[in-house]
Amino acid sequence: MRIVITGGAGFLGSHLCDSLIQARHTVICMDNLLTGRMENISHLLGNERFTFLKYNVCDYLHVDGPLDALMHFASPASPQDYLEFPIATLKVGALGTHKVLGLARAKGARFLLASTSEVYGDPLVNPQPETYWGNVNPISPRGVYDEAKRFAEAMTMAYHRYHGLDTRIVRIFNTFGPRMRANDGRVVSNFIVQALQGKPLSVFGEGQQTRSFCYVDDLVRGIVGLLLVDSNKTVEERKDKKFLFSRAKDHEEPSVHDPVNIGNPRELTVIEIARLVLKLTGSSSDISFHPLPLDDPKVRRPDISRAKALLKWEPQVALEDALARTITYFKAALAHPSAH
Repeated sequence: MRIVITGGAGFLGSHLCDSLIQARHTVICMDNLLTGRMENISHLLGNERFTFLKYNVCDYLHVDGPLDALMHFASPASPQDYLEFPIATLKVGALGTHKVLGLARAKGARFLLASTSEVYGDPLVNPQPETYWGNVNPISPRGVYDEAKRFAEAMTMAYHRYHGLDTRIVRIFNTFGPRMRANDGRVVSNFIVQALQGKPLSVFGEGQQTRSFCYVDDLVRGIVGLLLVDSNKTVEERKDKKFLFSRAKDHEEPSVHDPVNIGNPRELTVIEIARLVLKLTGSSSDISFHPLPLDDPKVRRPDISRAKALLKWEPQVALEDALARTITYFKAALAHPSAH
């Protein structure tokens, strides 16, 4: 397949580039490097099946030649980033998604949207199934990311229903692993870097809010599985739903076009994660407590029943093993920052 990955120089995007290149696909990586980094993809430069284009996908979008799939991963994705770049986050979720969908339609290509568990907001249901509509404050500071992704999902489903486009939506839960930025403000990277530097681990509130962390290798395997699984429907059959805004039967089985949660259902409190990082790093750092950010979700845990049914997928890497691998990465990154 010939595949475009927007945001391909980012944490997740670069791992997807690796996975698809390894599977003998051809990858065109687009990134404006707002939060992506060339170091993440430098090892792929020179590979005949890999092309990098520095480009903002909110602008006019064109790619020469046929395309089989487009994977839209362009977006700031950590609270620190989307609070620093709120308008860019909204634009790439709206305009960027529209441009990439338009290119997918022009090429007759499959489209996969990287959505997020943040569409569930501060959920009133735990674990969160894809059928849950969420509890989002649209005007909070973090609402720029939540609503950008919710709009992107709506736009994707509109293209699927109106144009018969073959679309996929993955709702990504908290993920970690090598190539995270040391200063990106996410929980695991923050804790590991602080522990390795002997600094207090920053816990917000009392640390009783929960998160479910998935290792990047598991996540990428699930996303690639969703991209490649067949829908078994033609464009004409998909366009039969042109004027349908709900399923004819509530009990109809979900299809590959419906959102799919990909994440690890093992749920831990933030304070438990902090203590685990201290144990695995052997750090003597203390834990410091800070006020909770506005609209910080109290719980986060995926219901992965749909991923199991549609993709035969579930995470395989144990949290402790995944943390150990990530700690090894950050030890090297902190020792040789120019190489990472």
